[in-house]
Amino acid sequence: MKGSSYYWGTGRRKTAIARVRIRPGSGAVKINDREVEEYFPRQVWVNHALEPLKVTGMEGKLDVFVSAFGGGLTGQSGAVRLGIARALLKMNPDLRPVLKQGGFLTRDPRMVERKKFGLKGARARRQYSKR
Repeated sequence: MKGSSYYWGTGRRKTAIARVRIRPGSGAVKINDREVEEYFPRQVWVNHALEPLKVTGMEGKLDVFVSAFGGGLTGQSGAVRLGIARALLKMNPDLRPVLKQGGFLTRDPRMVERKKFGLKGARARRQYSKR
């Protein structure tokens, strides 16, 4: 059972949440039981999500299993990125300087600003008519 132990990491971005499990393996990456290229149709999202593995040199050495929900695909790719970085940190604390320098351990705090009453959006106002 020792070889099949998982390391967990939770990532969040906007309103998306990703629960990430990693273990030593052949390099398979599954998001919601689908291949990563199938789940994220744009290569930008794939590269963004798997960047911590590339920087640490663990690409192809770990199996990654992700449960992602909420938000859109951009938010989910950012959540997967943070979740993978946190799981890598639990697996090997010596990777902290590399992950920290790349900015992978920082949760992106930007959220959608709420709509205010009396306005069309968060800040957009109605057009002024002089006459």
